[in-house]
Amino acid sequence: MPLENIRHIVLVLSGKGGVGKSSITTQLALALSLQGKSVGVLDIDLTGPSIPRFFGIEESRVKQAPGGWIPVEVHREQTLPRARQANGDASTQTSEVNGSTQDQEQGTHIGALSCMSLGFILPNRGDAVIWRGPKKTAMVRQFLTDVLWPELDFLLVDTPPGTSDEHISLLETLLKTTAHTSQLAGAVVVTTPQAIAISDVKKELNFCAKTGVRVLGVVENMAGFVCPNCSECCNVFSKGGGEVMARDFAVPFLGSVPIDPAFVMLVEEGVRPRYPKGTVVGGTALVEREEGGEDREGLLVDKYRECSLAPVFEGFVGRLVGDIEGRDGA
Repeated sequence: MPLENIRHIVLVLSGKGGVGKSSITTQLALALSLQGKSVGVLDIDLTGPSIPRFFGIEESRVKQAPGGWIPVEVHREQTLPRARQANGDASTQTSEVNGSTQDQEQGTHIGALSCMSLGFILPNRGDAVIWRGPKKTAMVRQFLTDVLWPELDFLLVDTPPGTSDEHISLLETLLKTTAHTSQLAGAVVVTTPQAIAISDVKKELNFCAKTGVRVLGVVENMAGFVCPNCSECCNVFSKGGGEVMARDFAVPFLGSVPIDPAFVMLVEEGVRPRYPKGTVVGGTALVEREEGGEDREGLLVDKYRECSLAPVFEGFVGRLVGDIEGRDGA
Protein backbone atom coordinates (compact mmCIF):
# COMPACT_ATOMS: atom_id res chain seq x y z
CA MET A 1 0.00 0.00 0.00
CA PRO A 2 1.23 3.56 -0.70
CA LEU A 3 1.45 4.62 2.96
CA GLU A 4 3.84 1.78 3.75
CA ASN A 5 6.66 3.85 2.24
CA ILE A 6 6.15 6.58 4.86
CA ARG A 7 7.90 6.53 8.24
CA HIS A 8 6.00 9.35 9.94
CA ILE A 9 2.72 11.15 9.17
CA VAL A 10 2.19 14.60 10.71
CA LEU A 11 -1.14 16.47 10.49
CA VAL A 12 -1.26 20.27 10.42
CA LEU A 13 -4.52 21.34 12.06
CA SER A 14 -6.42 24.41 13.20
CA GLY A 15 -9.98 25.11 14.21
CA LYS A 16 -9.75 28.57 12.62
CA GLY A 17 -9.46 29.54 8.96
CA GLY A 18 -6.87 32.07 7.81
CA VAL A 19 -4.28 31.35 10.50
CA GLY A 20 -1.66 30.21 7.99
CA LYS A 21 -1.76 26.40 8.08
CA SER A 22 -0.50 26.12 4.50
CA SER A 23 2.30 28.60 5.18
CA ILE A 24 3.36 26.63 8.27
CA THR A 25 3.11 23.32 6.36
CA THR A 26 5.25 24.70 3.53
CA GLN A 27 7.97 25.92 5.87
CA LEU A 28 7.99 22.74 7.95
CA ALA A 29 8.47 20.80 4.69
CA LEU A 30 11.32 23.05 3.53
CA ALA A 31 13.00 22.93 6.93
CA LEU A 32 12.77 19.13 7.06
CA SER A 33 14.20 18.90 3.55
CA LEU A 34 17.09 21.16 4.58
CA GLN A 35 17.83 18.69 7.37
CA GLY A 36 18.19 15.92 4.80
CA LYS A 37 14.75 14.35 5.29
CA SER A 38 12.66 13.12 2.36
CA VAL A 39 9.28 14.86 2.60
CA GLY A 40 5.83 14.67 1.04
CA VAL A 41 3.02 17.22 1.42
CA LEU A 42 -0.61 16.13 1.03
CA ASP A 43 -3.12 18.97 0.66
CA ILE A 44 -6.62 17.88 1.66
CA ASP A 45 -8.05 21.40 1.84
CA LEU A 46 -10.33 20.55 -1.07
CA THR A 47 -12.17 23.87 -1.39
CA GLY A 48 -9.03 25.99 -1.07
CA PRO A 49 -6.01 23.99 -2.25
CA SER A 50 -3.13 26.46 -1.86
CA ILE A 51 -0.10 24.16 -1.55
CA PRO A 52 0.65 24.27 -5.32
CA ARG A 53 0.89 28.07 -5.13
CA PHE A 54 3.14 28.04 -2.07
CA PHE A 55 5.64 25.75 -3.76
CA GLY A 56 5.45 27.55 -7.10
CA ILE A 57 4.21 24.50 -9.01
CA GLU A 58 0.67 25.59 -9.96
CA GLU A 59 1.11 24.64 -13.60
CA SER A 60 2.11 21.05 -12.77
CA ARG A 61 -0.21 18.10 -13.16
CA VAL A 62 -0.17 14.69 -11.50
CA LYS A 63 0.61 11.68 -13.66
CA GLN A 64 -1.34 8.46 -13.71
CA ALA A 65 0.55 5.22 -13.14
CA PRO A 66 -0.53 1.60 -12.67
CA GLY A 67 -2.16 1.57 -9.25
CA GLY A 68 -2.55 5.29 -8.64
CA TRP A 69 -1.18 8.84 -8.96
CA ILE A 70 2.44 9.99 -8.97
CA PRO A 71 2.84 13.11 -6.79
CA VAL A 72 4.37 16.29 -8.23
CA GLU A 73 8.08 16.75 -7.57
CA VAL A 74 9.20 20.04 -6.01
CA HIS A 75 12.89 19.14 -5.97
CA ARG A 76 15.07 16.05 -5.91
CA GLU A 77 17.57 14.93 -3.31
CA GLN A 78 20.76 16.91 -3.95
CA THR A 79 23.46 19.11 -2.48
CA LEU A 80 22.91 22.87 -2.53
CA PRO A 81 25.82 25.32 -2.86
CA ARG A 82 26.99 27.18 0.20
CA ALA A 83 24.49 29.68 1.59
CA ARG A 84 25.32 33.38 1.32
CA GLN A 85 25.94 35.38 4.47
CA ALA A 86 25.29 39.01 5.34
CA ASN A 87 28.69 40.07 4.01
CA GLY A 88 27.94 38.47 0.65
CA ASP A 89 30.34 35.57 1.20
CA ALA A 90 29.43 31.90 1.36
CA SER A 91 29.16 30.28 4.76
CA THR A 92 32.09 28.25 6.10
CA GLN A 93 30.51 27.34 9.40
CA THR A 94 29.50 23.86 10.51
CA SER A 95 26.12 22.76 11.81
CA GLU A 96 24.51 19.67 13.26
CA VAL A 97 22.23 17.92 10.75
CA ASN A 98 20.76 14.44 11.26
CA GLY A 99 23.03 13.90 14.25
CA SER A 100 26.29 14.49 12.35
CA THR A 101 28.37 17.55 11.54
CA GLN A 102 27.69 18.97 8.08
CA ASP A 103 30.34 21.25 6.60
CA GLN A 104 28.61 24.22 4.99
CA GLU A 105 31.74 24.76 2.88
CA GLN A 106 30.75 21.60 1.01
CA GLY A 107 27.12 22.68 0.67
CA THR A 108 23.88 21.51 2.24
CA HIS A 109 22.46 18.06 1.49
CA ILE A 110 18.68 18.27 1.09
CA GLY A 111 16.05 15.55 0.96
CA ALA A 112 13.58 15.14 -1.89
CA LEU A 113 10.24 16.97 -1.67
CA SER A 114 6.98 16.15 -3.49
CA CYS A 115 3.33 17.25 -3.22
CA MET A 116 -0.21 16.09 -3.92
CA SER A 117 -3.21 18.41 -4.09
CA LEU A 118 -6.59 18.71 -5.75
CA GLY A 119 -5.14 21.85 -7.33
CA PHE A 120 -3.11 19.61 -9.66
CA ILE A 121 -6.28 17.86 -10.86
CA LEU A 122 -8.74 20.72 -11.40
CA PRO A 123 -8.98 21.79 -15.08
CA ASN A 124 -8.68 25.47 -14.16
CA ARG A 125 -7.11 27.17 -11.14
CA GLY A 126 -10.20 29.29 -10.50
CA ASP A 127 -12.71 26.42 -10.56
CA ALA A 128 -14.92 26.26 -7.46
CA VAL A 129 -15.16 22.89 -5.69
CA ILE A 130 -18.86 22.57 -4.79
CA TRP A 131 -19.05 19.12 -3.25
CA ARG A 132 -21.22 17.56 -0.60
CA GLY A 133 -19.71 15.67 2.33
CA PRO A 134 -19.71 12.15 0.79
CA LYS A 135 -17.74 13.29 -2.25
CA LYS A 136 -15.19 15.08 -0.04
CA THR A 137 -14.84 11.96 2.07
CA ALA A 138 -14.28 9.81 -1.02
CA MET A 139 -11.63 12.23 -2.33
CA VAL A 140 -9.70 12.23 0.95
CA ARG A 141 -9.74 8.42 1.03
CA GLN A 142 -8.53 8.30 -2.56
CA PHE A 143 -5.66 10.65 -1.75
CA LEU A 144 -4.60 8.37 1.10
CA THR A 145 -4.86 5.11 -0.82
CA ASP A 146 -4.03 5.98 -4.44
CA VAL A 147 -1.02 8.31 -4.26
CA LEU A 148 2.20 6.41 -5.00
CA TRP A 149 4.55 8.16 -2.61
CA PRO A 150 8.25 7.34 -2.81
CA GLU A 151 10.18 6.43 0.34
CA LEU A 152 9.45 9.30 2.76
CA ASP A 153 10.74 10.19 6.19
CA PHE A 154 7.77 12.54 6.73
CA LEU A 155 4.37 13.11 5.13
CA LEU A 156 2.81 16.44 6.16
CA VAL A 157 -0.98 16.67 5.73
CA ASP A 158 -2.34 20.19 5.26
CA THR A 159 -5.97 20.18 6.41
CA PRO A 160 -8.93 22.57 6.09
CA PRO A 161 -10.09 24.49 9.18
CA GLY A 162 -12.50 22.90 11.63
CA THR A 163 -13.38 19.33 12.55
CA SER A 164 -15.62 18.24 9.68
CA ASP A 165 -15.96 15.50 7.06
CA GLU A 166 -12.39 15.73 5.79
CA HIS A 167 -10.90 15.34 9.26
CA ILE A 168 -13.09 12.38 10.20
CA SER A 169 -12.40 10.64 6.88
CA LEU A 170 -8.69 11.36 7.22
CA LEU A 171 -8.39 9.79 10.66
CA GLU A 172 -10.63 6.82 9.89
CA THR A 173 -8.63 5.98 6.78
CA LEU A 174 -5.26 6.50 8.44
CA LEU A 175 -6.15 4.25 11.36
CA LYS A 176 -7.24 1.53 8.91
CA THR A 177 -4.37 1.78 6.44
CA THR A 178 -1.25 2.68 8.44
CA ALA A 179 1.09 -0.21 9.06
CA HIS A 180 1.37 0.55 12.78
CA THR A 181 -0.06 3.12 15.15
CA SER A 182 3.27 4.96 15.63
CA GLN A 183 3.28 5.80 11.89
CA LEU A 184 0.73 8.53 12.66
CA ALA A 185 3.15 10.66 14.66
CA GLY A 186 0.66 13.34 15.69
CA ALA A 187 -0.44 16.88 14.88
CA VAL A 188 0.96 20.38 14.79
CA VAL A 189 -1.79 22.84 15.75
CA VAL A 190 -1.65 26.38 14.35
CA THR A 191 -3.17 29.51 15.85
CA THR A 192 -2.73 33.27 15.82
CA PRO A 193 -2.39 35.32 19.02
CA GLN A 194 -5.87 36.91 19.07
CA ALA A 195 -8.43 35.67 21.57
CA ILE A 196 -11.03 35.01 18.84
CA ALA A 197 -8.63 32.63 17.08
CA ILE A 198 -7.59 30.96 20.33
CA SER A 199 -11.22 30.18 21.20
CA ASP A 200 -11.69 28.32 17.90
CA VAL A 201 -8.35 26.51 18.01
CA LYS A 202 -9.15 25.17 21.49
CA LYS A 203 -11.85 23.09 19.77
CA GLU A 204 -9.15 21.51 17.59
CA LEU A 205 -7.16 20.53 20.69
CA ASN A 206 -10.32 18.96 22.12
CA PHE A 207 -10.78 17.13 18.80
CA CYS A 208 -7.26 15.71 19.10
CA ALA A 209 -7.92 14.61 22.68
CA LYS A 210 -11.18 12.86 21.76
CA THR A 211 -9.73 11.09 18.70
CA GLY A 212 -6.46 10.08 20.36
CA VAL A 213 -4.19 12.17 18.09
CA ARG A 214 -1.07 13.28 19.95
CA VAL A 215 -0.38 17.01 19.78
CA LEU A 216 3.26 17.44 18.83
CA GLY A 217 3.15 21.15 19.43
CA VAL A 218 1.34 24.48 19.02
CA VAL A 219 2.67 27.14 16.63
CA GLU A 220 1.60 30.75 17.13
CA ASN A 221 1.60 32.31 13.67
CA MET A 222 1.50 36.03 12.76
CA ALA A 223 2.97 36.93 16.15
CA GLY A 224 4.68 40.12 15.06
CA PHE A 225 5.62 41.88 11.83
CA VAL A 226 9.14 42.11 10.42
CA CYS A 227 9.48 45.62 8.98
CA PRO A 228 10.97 45.50 5.46
CA ASN A 229 12.68 48.87 5.98
CA CYS A 230 14.35 48.33 9.33
CA SER A 231 15.32 45.45 11.60
CA GLU A 232 12.41 45.90 14.01
CA CYS A 233 9.61 43.39 14.69
CA CYS A 234 6.36 44.77 16.16
CA ASN A 235 3.45 42.73 17.54
CA VAL A 236 0.56 43.78 15.28
CA PHE A 237 -1.79 41.05 16.53
CA SER A 238 -0.40 40.85 20.08
CA LYS A 239 1.64 37.84 21.21
CA GLY A 240 1.57 35.01 23.72
CA GLY A 241 -1.99 33.67 23.37
CA GLY A 242 -0.79 30.45 21.73
CA GLU A 243 1.70 29.76 24.49
CA VAL A 244 -0.95 30.28 27.17
CA MET A 245 -3.33 27.93 25.34
CA ALA A 246 -0.65 25.26 25.02
CA ARG A 247 0.10 25.52 28.72
CA ASP A 248 -3.61 25.25 29.60
CA PHE A 249 -3.92 22.04 27.53
CA ALA A 250 -0.57 20.67 28.74
CA VAL A 251 0.82 20.30 25.20
CA PRO A 252 4.19 21.51 23.85
CA PHE A 253 4.56 25.05 22.54
CA LEU A 254 6.92 25.11 19.55
CA GLY A 255 7.17 28.88 19.28
CA SER A 256 5.97 32.05 17.56
CA VAL A 257 6.29 32.99 13.89
CA PRO A 258 6.22 36.65 12.78
CA ILE A 259 4.91 37.93 9.45
CA ASP A 260 7.85 38.46 7.11
CA PRO A 261 7.12 40.37 3.86
CA ALA A 262 10.30 38.84 2.38
CA PHE A 263 8.75 35.36 2.73
CA VAL A 264 5.57 36.64 1.07
CA MET A 265 7.65 37.95 -1.86
CA LEU A 266 9.46 34.63 -2.04
CA VAL A 267 6.19 32.69 -2.35
CA GLU A 268 4.32 35.16 -4.54
CA GLU A 269 7.09 36.20 -6.94
CA GLY A 270 10.01 33.89 -6.28
CA VAL A 271 12.23 36.75 -5.08
CA ARG A 272 15.20 35.75 -2.91
CA PRO A 273 14.85 37.27 0.61
CA ARG A 274 17.02 40.30 1.39
CA TYR A 275 17.01 42.49 4.52
CA PRO A 276 18.16 45.90 5.74
CA LYS A 277 21.73 46.08 6.97
CA GLY A 278 22.07 44.86 10.54
CA THR A 279 19.05 42.53 10.59
CA VAL A 280 19.82 39.63 12.94
CA VAL A 281 17.56 36.64 13.75
CA GLY A 282 18.57 34.01 16.31
CA GLY A 283 22.10 35.38 16.43
CA THR A 284 22.53 35.06 12.64
CA ALA A 285 23.01 38.11 10.42
CA LEU A 286 20.71 37.93 7.39
CA VAL A 287 21.74 38.67 3.81
CA GLU A 288 21.54 42.40 3.14
CA ARG A 289 19.40 43.99 0.47
CA GLU A 290 21.38 44.98 -2.61
CA GLU A 291 20.74 47.70 -5.15
CA GLY A 292 19.99 46.86 -8.75
CA GLY A 293 17.29 44.28 -9.25
CA GLU A 294 15.72 41.25 -7.60
CA ASP A 295 17.20 37.76 -7.59
CA ARG A 296 14.73 35.09 -8.72
CA GLU A 297 17.25 32.38 -9.60
CA GLY A 298 17.49 29.07 -7.77
CA LEU A 299 15.25 26.50 -6.13
CA LEU A 300 12.64 27.57 -3.60
CA VAL A 301 14.43 25.65 -0.85
CA ASP A 302 17.74 27.34 -1.72
CA LYS A 303 16.22 30.82 -1.52
CA TYR A 304 14.34 29.95 1.66
CA ARG A 305 17.66 29.39 3.47
CA GLU A 306 18.15 33.18 3.41
CA CYS A 307 14.69 33.95 4.86
CA SER A 308 14.43 35.25 8.43
CA LEU A 309 11.97 32.46 9.20
CA ALA A 310 14.33 29.63 8.20
CA PRO A 311 16.20 29.50 11.55
CA VAL A 312 12.85 29.64 13.38
CA PHE A 313 11.55 26.57 11.56
CA GLU A 314 14.92 24.85 11.84
CA GLY A 315 14.36 24.95 15.59
CA PHE A 316 10.77 23.71 15.24
CA VAL A 317 11.63 20.67 13.14
CA GLY A 318 14.64 19.89 15.31
CA ARG A 319 12.31 19.53 18.28
CA LEU A 320 9.69 17.61 16.28
CA VAL A 321 12.19 15.15 14.80
CA GLY A 322 13.82 14.62 18.19
CA ASP A 323 10.44 13.98 19.83
CA ILE A 324 9.11 11.65 17.10
CA GLU A 325 12.28 9.64 16.55
CA GLY A 326 12.94 9.55 20.28
CA ARG A 327 9.59 7.83 20.80
CA ASP A 328 10.42 5.38 18.03
CA GLY A 329 13.57 4.39 19.86
CA ALA A 330 11.89 4.17 23.25
